[in-house]
Amino acid sequence: MSFSRIRGLPWWLALLCCLLVEPGAADSSSIAVQPTEKPALMLANVYTEGVDLSAYWVSEKLDGVRAYWDGARLISRGGHPIQSPDWFTAGFPALPLDGELWMGRGTFERLSGTVRRLEPTPDDWREIRFMVFDLPDLDAPFGQRLQRLQQVLADSANPSLVPVEQVRVADHATLMARLDAVVEAGGEGLMLHRDGADYRAGRSDDLLKVKPYLDAEARVIEHLPGQGKYAGMLGALLVEDADGRRFRLGTGFTDAERRDPPLIGSLVTYKYLGYTDKEIPRFASFLRVRAEE
Repeated sequence: MSFSRIRGLPWWLALLCCLLVEPGAADSSSIAVQPTEKPALMLANVYTEGVDLSAYWVSEKLDGVRAYWDGARLISRGGHPIQSPDWFTAGFPALPLDGELWMGRGTFERLSGTVRRLEPTPDDWREIRFMVFDLPDLDAPFGQRLQRLQQVLADSANPSLVPVEQVRVADHATLMARLDAVVEAGGEGLMLHRDGADYRAGRSDDLLKVKPYLDAEARVIEHLPGQGKYAGMLGALLVEDADGRRFRLGTGFTDAERRDPPLIGSLVTYKYLGYTDKEIPRFASFLRVRAEE
């Protein structure tokens, strides 16, 4: 909280208000609900050339918010209930669904802000679709789960509920051509689901992601000041990844993000191209603030 937001109060009361509010606290309309138990979700490894592609289904990697429908409510990957309007989930089946809340390509920031609000904004939610790619509780390989999923969603009259398109590709060259087309159109990448795999929580080669770059998360440790045209703004973030490596993120920011940088302690996503000889991410560049789900 800043003094500009509490003008009109005596100076000593304004100061007390600032001291009592946690730095960087979100507006009450977007404070996350305390999490319940996290859903046991399937997570992806990174695709490498040589994988037997005849064993996989291919879909677009949607740049959305992962969501789990437990048969009664939407839950985030971190276990937080997602506050959607009642009409958004009306007619959803009474069985678990795994998917992504999605507004379209290039809309992640607006989508994330909408999904995290305690009071849902109907106009924004009308642009969101729940893009479903799996039936977690069905005891069958993915190919059979996919058939059943298509049947389940075909029976729903709710336009917010949409199956993710799944296709087959013949080889690596065809996969790369599809990746190039998706990225050129503003997409993020591709996902591969192994046809014969059961749904099992955790990271494995049963689910693979294909992107033109690698990405990961790191915690913001320090704001490093800018120089030259960035004087008075952020120059770079000093971040630390899950393995304790510290490095700088100095590119990828808009001027608005440099004026109002990610909070110290927040989690950010960055992209990179492999590692240097010192095991530091090569050409690391800021992508976005990662919502604490």
